[in-house]
Amino acid sequence: MRVLVNGATGKMGQEVCKAIQNAPNLTLVGGVNSSGKGPLDVEMFSDLGQALDVTRPDVVVDFTTPQIVESNMEICFAKNVPMVIGTTGLSAEALEKWKTRAAQSGWRAVIAPNFAIGAVLMMKYAQEAAVFFDKVEIIEYHHDRKLDAPSGTALRTKQLIQEARDMSVPIHSVRLPGLVAHQEVILGLPGQTLTIRHDSNNRESFMPGVLLAIERIPEIKGVVVGLEHILFTDI
Repeated sequence: MRVLVNGATGKMGQEVCKAIQNAPNLTLVGGVNSSGKGPLDVEMFSDLGQALDVTRPDVVVDFTTPQIVESNMEICFAKNVPMVIGTTGLSAEALEKWKTRAAQSGWRAVIAPNFAIGAVLMMKYAQEAAVFFDKVEIIEYHHDRKLDAPSGTALRTKQLIQEARDMSVPIHSVRLPGLVAHQEVILGLPGQTLTIRHDSNNRESFMPGVLLAIERIPEIKGVVVGLEHILFTDI
C-alpha cells in the first residue's frame, strides 16, 4: 500500500513515517507539512491536494491539528482517497456528518482518538465495569503542547461509558511537560474503588494501531470511529 503522511514532521508524524518505512507491506510515498520541507528522507509537499495528485496514495494518514483536519478530510473526500485520522478535536456533530457523507459516497476513513492497543483495552474495560459502579470519573494527563482538552481519548471513554449506563462522567485534564499520554478511569462504590489506567510513555506505543488501521482500511465501509471496531469486531 502507498501511504502519504499529512503532518509528517510533527512528533507523531515522524514516528508514523518511520513505522511505515519499516513495514514490509507499506511504502511511504510522501509527506505534507506547512513548509513543504523537513528532515525526512521522503518527498515533501506543502499542499495536500498537490501531494495527492503527484504521489497517488492508497491512503492518507493525518496527524495535524483540530483547526485543519476537516479541510484535509474535504480534500481527500473530493479525490476519494481513504484516510486514517489520529487528529483529535472533531465534535460529535462533525463525526455524524462525516459518517453520513461517507455512507452516501463510499468514502472510507478510520478516526481513532487513541491508537495504543492498551488504551483501547482500557476504554473497553471501563465501559464493562461502569455497569457495576455508581460513580465514574476520568483523569487524563498529556504533554503541555496538546491543543485540545479534554482529550479525544477521554471524550471517547466517556461516550462508551454512557452507552453502557446513563450517568454523569466528569473529566479532569492535566497538561504538563514531561508527560506523553496517560489516562485513568476511577470507579467508585461505598467502601471501594477500581482504577483502570493506561500509560503511553513514548509515541512508539501508538504505531501498532496506526499500522493496523492502514492495513485494514480497504476492508471498512464508511467512517469507523474508534480502533475497537477493528480490534474486536469483523468489519
